[in-house]
Amino acid sequence: MKTQISRKKFLTLSALGGLGLMAGYASASPRIIAPDAKLRHACIGVGGMGGVDLESFKSHARLEIVAICDVDKNHLADAAKKLPNARQYSDWRELLAKEGDQVDSVNVAVPDHMHAIIALAFIRAGKNVYCQKPLAHDVAECRALSLAAKQAGVVTQLGTQFASGRGDLQAVRLLRQGVIGKIKRVILCSNRPGAESYRLAGPRPAQGSPVPPELAWDLWLGTAPERPFAPGIYHPTLWRSWQDFGTGWSGDIGCHIFDAVWKGLGLTAPLSVIAEVQDSWKASKERRADSWPQSNHLTWMFPGNDQTEKNELPVEWFDGDKYPPADVQQIALADKKIPEYPAESALVIGTEGSLLLPHQSMPVLLPREKFKDEARPDVRGPSHYHRFADACLGGEPTESHFVQTGPMAEAIILGTVAIRVPGELLQWDAKKMHIANHPEAQRLLRRTYREGWEVDLKV
Repeated sequence: MKTQISRKKFLTLSALGGLGLMAGYASASPRIIAPDAKLRHACIGVGGMGGVDLESFKSHARLEIVAICDVDKNHLADAAKKLPNARQYSDWRELLAKEGDQVDSVNVAVPDHMHAIIALAFIRAGKNVYCQKPLAHDVAECRALSLAAKQAGVVTQLGTQFASGRGDLQAVRLLRQGVIGKIKRVILCSNRPGAESYRLAGPRPAQGSPVPPELAWDLWLGTAPERPFAPGIYHPTLWRSWQDFGTGWSGDIGCHIFDAVWKGLGLTAPLSVIAEVQDSWKASKERRADSWPQSNHLTWMFPGNDQTEKNELPVEWFDGDKYPPADVQQIALADKKIPEYPAESALVIGTEGSLLLPHQSMPVLLPREKFKDEARPDVRGPSHYHRFADACLGGEPTESHFVQTGPMAEAIILGTVAIRVPGELLQWDAKKMHIANHPEAQRLLRRTYREGWEVDLKV
């Protein structure tokens, strides 16, 4: 399958190049929206999580969705029923070229491998951007998006919607207050029951199948290598299992579980990271070059600060059949009100106690009796989506803007580099964006883009 560009697409790409949108700099500033005006919004990706995003933005009183885009005509048709006046596109590049002066903001809800090229183009055009987690596919892309957002001065928000919920907000406040003393260790996990169906064991299909007429497969592939279409293997959901397109389970869920800890402890770039993976995946040369493992144990070492017990802080991640060790689980299970260790949670262990944050729930201070009289900050605000829209309209800053949360996403995606070289301790120089002790891992910080879909990451 060769990439063919129609005259229409050629003109679209030429227009983008002429505007400087594919180059490494911002060419426009965000529009100031009058108090009586609406935020003009475009949705890029309207199936799956994109559909959730669409509904959430649609519910904001001062936001109008004026354009929708999806490479799957069925997804586009379903969205159009809800938004009959929105202009429709299959190619986000065409939307940007034609709607450049008609939209103020966009949300990006497409597979991970396309986040950076789309978000960067809109940021450089002076558009406010809401992008689904994990922000980007590669470490270098996460860094470029953080820097570009800062340079352009646009409003951004990472799609960690629970970061604006009461549970996460309260956990952040309690950690910042030092309620559990100096921090000794952090345990993150996502062992969600039933998640095995999202973790394909491989191998990749030997042959492809005809592309269904509703799917623009070349646009779906975008920056990724050319692969034949295979039903039920990539689109619409299982692309997360493949290194070409997704970032595995830790990349998918990591930003949700890590967010409150990152903010509450004021973490910065890690010093090192190492990964332990399932033996069957590690032993398969084919799978290691193609898919993601079905379980991981990652350990980052972060520099300490005035909130930590020592000058270094270990943060561990467990997923699949890799579970937190028994002594860690016992911290929670010693509480009679906790029947089992939360499958998706963050546990922050301090010198005076621990904070357990089950995903999508309220934090628990342990031991419960010791902290029964501890005042709980009542922090709440608008939804993550509405907070983004409000910020675009001149309101308070977003909860997870790229300048703040981009470095967290970068650390998580650095973990996916470690996964591909399991058992190797990677020494990370964040300032130089360099892994000095492992050339193979260094090459994994940025992939080679498909011809015609190159991304300029210079800022």
